[in-house]
Amino acid sequence: MTDDFLTALEERFGERLTQPRDTTVPESWRRLAARGSCRAFLPEPLDPALIETLCALALCAPTKSDLQQRDIVVVEDPGLRHALNRLLTEGPLGQAWIAGAPHLLVFCANNRRQRLLHNWRDRDFANDHLDAFYNAALDAGIAMAQFMVAAEAAGLGCCPISAIRNEAEAVSELLALPRHVFPAVALALGRPAAPPKQSYRLPLSVTLHRDRYHEDELAESVAGYDERRAAAQPYAAQRYPEDFGEAPRYGWSEDKARQYAKPERAGFGRYVRKAGFLLD
Repeated sequence: MTDDFLTALEERFGERLTQPRDTTVPESWRRLAARGSCRAFLPEPLDPALIETLCALALCAPTKSDLQQRDIVVVEDPGLRHALNRLLTEGPLGQAWIAGAPHLLVFCANNRRQRLLHNWRDRDFANDHLDAFYNAALDAGIAMAQFMVAAEAAGLGCCPISAIRNEAEAVSELLALPRHVFPAVALALGRPAAPPKQSYRLPLSVTLHRDRYHEDELAESVAGYDERRAAAQPYAAQRYPEDFGEAPRYGWSEDKARQYAKPERAGFGRYVRKAGFLLD
């Protein structure tokens, strides 16, 4: 295992990993260690055949019990894209950069097909509870992750967009999603205008557990992460200063605490129930 790979991981997590014995580093490991989300794209569109191939690779991903409860909507119609851009870029939670991505895909969780199988085969759907929602959502997330690995291996840039769920009902209407199908996550796609920056992550001592969950020295570890990230990757602006003021030392934990001190996506559960899911 070469130093550049270990250095990328050390830069990411702030701690040196032990070098595995007798291991040759695949190129895909190097890309994963150094990857970053892309939010600045070149305007040129991609070959439709390339996007279709990436979708096929994404749908090769594992799914719960081979149920295949995930679909991908590739947004191609300019009018539809404009309408989705408005939902995603305007308002207090809008993200203006999304409009600059040449392609937008929506990964949908689809529990509808399974229910249709029961109708066609005259079988009771005996698992109409939270797990039906969760399995479909997880399938969609796994497919999106595999799409990103495939796209970035081809030199493309991606960025997941959870904000698609801020307007889940409006998005569903635009995409003509039926009951028991919902937008799990969107993905911006294109050629990067500049190399995406690696984002620091919490140290593995916080998020990697062996045998049992632990929170040993969690506050100290988060404080150290705040300092390391603020020094190398400071936030461009503090979140909601009109409500929380300007913090003299503004790090990751303060930003995330401020973010979830404001209501976000409070109507998503209501939307999901309206879409036909029971969350018991």
